[in-house]
Amino acid sequence: MKIANNVARLGLLSLALLPLMMAAQSLDTAKIDQVLGRSGQKTGDVYKVGFPRTDLHVVVDGVAIKPGLALGSWAAFTGTGDNVTVMGDLVLLQDEVNPVMEKLRGAGFEITAVHNHLLGETPRLIYMHYMGRGSAAQTATAVRNALAASKTPLGAPGAGTPEAAAAPDWARMVNDALGRKGTLKGGVLSFGIPRAAAVTLGGMTVMPAAGVAESVNFQDAGAGKVATTGDFVLTSAEVNPVISALEEHQISVTALHSHMLDEQPRLFFMHFWATGSPASVAAGIKAALGRIHVKPDGQ
Repeated sequence: MKIANNVARLGLLSLALLPLMMAAQSLDTAKIDQVLGRSGQKTGDVYKVGFPRTDLHVVVDGVAIKPGLALGSWAAFTGTGDNVTVMGDLVLLQDEVNPVMEKLRGAGFEITAVHNHLLGETPRLIYMHYMGRGSAAQTATAVRNALAASKTPLGAPGAGTPEAAAAPDWARMVNDALGRKGTLKGGVLSFGIPRAAAVTLGGMTVMPAAGVAESVNFQDAGAGKVATTGDFVLTSAEVNPVISALEEHQISVTALHSHMLDEQPRLFFMHFWATGSPASVAAGIKAALGRIHVKPDGQ
């Protein structure tokens, strides 16, 4: 009886300690927020914090692009306790590239890609992809120090302009043409479409929100037109069929490259640009998605 009572007490003690044990093992998003000075968004196991380049006025083909279209630096954190991985993409002016790179590498981060996403934009932009590991505080501090080497706004973001209760006509037409419903924020309609098969890196599954979803953005371009850009995440077998689909719909390919170093399967990221009517541009994007092994809408 005494042994049974002791076992029962141990069981009750374990239950009492369980919340503390779980808290110790979970991702410390509060610490990340404290270091970065802003909050992110949790999607599954990924905590993603955005740093839009609201300081820049960037024009492509006469279209002043909104921060959410192609000017969003971000950091995606995953892990537990002191075992945190951060991956991300930074939007930089040319003279910011090497100072930012020096800060990241000084913190033990890997630089996984440096390249363009757009063509013909003014001012010229360079995108830097990176990956680092450590505690929540260490990784967030490294990201903040790197961003501080650029002119990226680091203060707490303002409330912004509330979205209208009803989506504008152009957004509804894009949703209808794609057969999917995007997220409208800051005047940009965004779609993040997961690939059907898992992507791994160093034995770890890379979640779609950490940068391996098909990313497609739209904004109003005036005169009844929309602009679209983003990146398709492709296996080697999908690259040229997607190019064919885009060419058939007058959507320009602006870059083709890697974002990571050792992922499985090997992936290629294809960036694109087009302006035109919402229905025609969305039809081209839908045709390209039809050549990619993605999950059906809602899965």
